[in-house]
Amino acid sequence: MLFIAVMAVLASCRSKQKVDLILFHGKIYTVDSAFTTTEALAVKDGKILAVGTDAAIRASYIAADTVDAGGKAVYPGFIDAHSHFVEYGNSLFTDSLYGSSSFEEVVRRVKDFAAAHPGLPWIIGRGWDQNRFPDKAFPENAALNNLFPATPVALVRVDGHAMLVNSKALELAGIRPGETLDGGLVETKNGKLTGILIDNAERLIYRAIPVVTAAQFREQMDSAQQRCFAQGLTTVTDPGLGRREIEGLDSLQKAGLLKMRIYVMVRDSKEDLDYYLPRGPYKTDLLYVKGVKAYADGALGSRGACLLQPYGDKPGWQGFLLSNPAHFDSLAARLAGTDWQLCTHAIGDSGNRMILMVYNKYLKGKNDKRWRVEHAQVINDADFDLFGKASVIPSVQPTHATSDMYWAIERLGPVRLKGAYAYKRLLAENGWLPLGTDFPVEDISPFKTFLAAVFRVDARGYPAGGFQPENSLTREEAIRGMTIWAARADCLEKEIGSLEPGKRADFVILDRDLMKVGAGEVLRTRVVATYCGGAPVFGR
Repeated sequence: MLFIAVMAVLASCRSKQKVDLILFHGKIYTVDSAFTTTEALAVKDGKILAVGTDAAIRASYIAADTVDAGGKAVYPGFIDAHSHFVEYGNSLFTDSLYGSSSFEEVVRRVKDFAAAHPGLPWIIGRGWDQNRFPDKAFPENAALNNLFPATPVALVRVDGHAMLVNSKALELAGIRPGETLDGGLVETKNGKLTGILIDNAERLIYRAIPVVTAAQFREQMDSAQQRCFAQGLTTVTDPGLGRREIEGLDSLQKAGLLKMRIYVMVRDSKEDLDYYLPRGPYKTDLLYVKGVKAYADGALGSRGACLLQPYGDKPGWQGFLLSNPAHFDSLAARLAGTDWQLCTHAIGDSGNRMILMVYNKYLKGKNDKRWRVEHAQVINDADFDLFGKASVIPSVQPTHATSDMYWAIERLGPVRLKGAYAYKRLLAENGWLPLGTDFPVEDISPFKTFLAAVFRVDARGYPAGGFQPENSLTREEAIRGMTIWAARADCLEKEIGSLEPGKRADFVILDRDLMKVGAGEVLRTRVVATYCGGAPVFGR
């Protein structure tokens, strides 16, 4: 009898298909069209072979590597539809100024950073926000000049659309009082440079900062991907990279040093577009270069966003476009007959209107080109339907709403604010909405994205009842926005974004279930494990 039983077991094993990995005993949210849940999945050659009940999967497949999810929630790997992965990696090796409550605190942090890193050719920091300072005014560089007369200092504002630099940096960049340029501002007071540079003026400094070495780039990207994996992120969308960064990412991925999936938008520069556009989109298993990133205007926080009417807290000032409208028309005309995806940053209602009108001119009604408006932050009531008419994708970042809510009404007033951060209304235009963080502008956490999208509150739980709660998304909509809709916005929905047979086995196991937890539990959620292509990249 024992012999017969052993033979039966062996026969059963031979009848099962061998796979690389089986995950079982999970609450798996497949995020398929029906938002189906199941218990187990089988992985072979980096792709999902089957999903189903524990009994069905274990009866049909056998694997040397099995994962008992312990009843925990399993979601498709999170996808950030708008983030600055390369910039984030770089920022991890500069002075962090995030959360500074005064300019004096900024100066103290810079002084401490310089003391801890002696001999740096440039002192670079990021994250200050004058809206957190008592007077809410842009700082000036006198203190930096006194502390660092011979070392250039460049401190980037939280949104990346303004920076404060000292006199040495201005000298090395050749910037003089009264200098003007299109789409940017070199602030001068009483004939003297204050050190504040806005939007295109920042380029004058970036040209003077030494480029990172290949070894530095590798270290930065590895640090960035490890932090992404720890948050359950398996794919990021990086808008506005140049050839040097793109080739650097491709090289690291091909060498097996970078496992993060990355969708790239080529920056809108003549040099980069002349190189990439004739060659067509470039795709590997981990890298997809298909987008083109343009900038219509600046940011609301630095008052560079282009508004139809003056700012509420700066009479007579409406912000500005970063290029002439003819430039965007020309770019759209150039891309309309290609496979390239046009993706344009637009914050203010004037900037959004201009871009939407250009898009509608060339897209000519419903289509599947998937041209995007990045941020779509302030929309005039008359312009919402321009998204739906031409199938334009609004790519939004929910934590912008909960970060800006403290001062946005001062910039916009109550009427315009109703058309700002209006995610539910934007969702209605096409029936889907990709979500991102814009890190390092905002925190990297997808859980903060979920919290802001569903509950419309910040990490402190403010405000009670949520900020403009009529634009809250449902839990399912938020999860879709962080997975399958983000994949669709990147033209990758056939490969990633849901846990279905044939797709990449990118998934994350969480210690809490986002579809069930209360608002107070969302940010307590921890990633148990993250898998890319069926291989563990965090937590196991």
